[in-house]
Amino acid sequence: MKNGFDNEKYLQIQSEHIKERISQFGNKLYLEFGGKLFDDYHASRVLPGFQPDSKLKMLMQLADYAEIIIVISAVDIEKNKIRNDLGITYDKDVLRLRDEFQSRGLFVGGVVITHYTGQEAAKVFRKKLNRLNVKTYFHYTIPGYPSNVALIDSEEGFGKNDYIETSRPLVVVTAPGPGSGKMAICLSQLYHDNKRGIKAGYAKFETFPIWNLPLKHPVNLAYEAATADLNDINMIDPFHLEAYGKTTVNYNRDIEIFPVLDAIFKGIYGENPYKSPTDMGVNMAGYCISNDEVCCEASKQEIIRRYYTALNNFAENKIDNNEVDKIDLLMRQANITTDYRKVTVAAKERALKSKVPSAAIELEDGTIITSETSPLLGTSAALLLNATKHLAGIDHKLKLIPKEMIEPIQNMKVSYLKGNNPRLHTDEVLVALAMLSKNDENCLKALEQLPKLKGCQVHTSVMLSEVDRKIFKKLGVDLTCEPVTKKQKSLIG
Repeated sequence: MKNGFDNEKYLQIQSEHIKERISQFGNKLYLEFGGKLFDDYHASRVLPGFQPDSKLKMLMQLADYAEIIIVISAVDIEKNKIRNDLGITYDKDVLRLRDEFQSRGLFVGGVVITHYTGQEAAKVFRKKLNRLNVKTYFHYTIPGYPSNVALIDSEEGFGKNDYIETSRPLVVVTAPGPGSGKMAICLSQLYHDNKRGIKAGYAKFETFPIWNLPLKHPVNLAYEAATADLNDINMIDPFHLEAYGKTTVNYNRDIEIFPVLDAIFKGIYGENPYKSPTDMGVNMAGYCISNDEVCCEASKQEIIRRYYTALNNFAENKIDNNEVDKIDLLMRQANITTDYRKVTVAAKERALKSKVPSAAIELEDGTIITSETSPLLGTSAALLLNATKHLAGIDHKLKLIPKEMIEPIQNMKVSYLKGNNPRLHTDEVLVALAMLSKNDENCLKALEQLPKLKGCQVHTSVMLSEVDRKIFKKLGVDLTCEPVTKKQKSLIG
């Protein structure tokens, strides 16, 4: 729970560094923003002290300089691609992002639909944006991109794209998710600006991997675990090493694309201002780590959490085993196993002893509380009651929710809603507590402990229902589950 990252320092030096890069290119810079501009919970987990909206706050310090361009791929629109952390489609997230940025006083210059080949869904979305008075542009698929530099750097390549009208020194290019074509937009704008006599520049802002940490630092390993589905691989930047004799870390996609970028820059300007992919970056996060030990510990925990997420997805046939195997290898590189996570051990020990689904939570002070499934409560619902009673100083033997109140709820679930599981879920337990809290001081005390669960670690010996997972997420709890499916769960109670 200790901080390992100086967020105030980050806000200051990151914004100053971006201003310096703007001035380096004659007061016009296209900044490709990788990752999430806000709600960056991965960064806040592996760099304790980093606020989820730090990048947005940093950008707000540059509000007078900046405008934002939001990018979405026509392919993603057509496929109704979902942003998994929010459960909404990418096209809906574009509108959400626009509203979020504007509500914070940031200027959104428009939306670019990339990879456009005439998709009907993209046309419909553009009409919707036009009705909202949002400037919208089409960028087209270029055959042979990114290797066919001669075609890319021509009127039949970048020249076919709509020119994005911008008015401010810093143009931030962001998107709901990866693969939207942010870099191509920046390079296309450089091409068009150059033809108009504007000497603009390009830079990239990616928080991870952190270029000035060692290759196998846990923070960088955690980034690989987070992007295992994309098959991103951290690598030593060979171009930077050759140019400067210094070891820095980048990732495979930027390293692989750099020779192409080099050729495109030279095609547009006759020279490349950058000697390496690391040169293109503006990330200052590595300079703001105030306690390396804390960040290492947090990152190891994140790797294990990512491993369990992959195991659960594999158990539900959502992925193949490649992602699982990759994160397993990362755990070996970090010299950890799942037993490194204290709640994992505690939950499995309780399940082994009780022979029923069990759970464990690690509280802020390191206290471990466990629970198990009962005829009345699911293990995660029981865990919430046990944890809040402990935090409120309530005797564990005291039953906060009387049996005679639980049984009618169970009857309703089975008899009227045709459910198979009569036990109360976490949401049902919380509603019951809230109802009782008006006349029961202990129930009120228990409810008041819920904010203290934020940042706590939980592990269950079985995979939970979506309802329970969402409750833990809303409480800010970091949850992992053993990859035991519903069918397997029924065999053990």
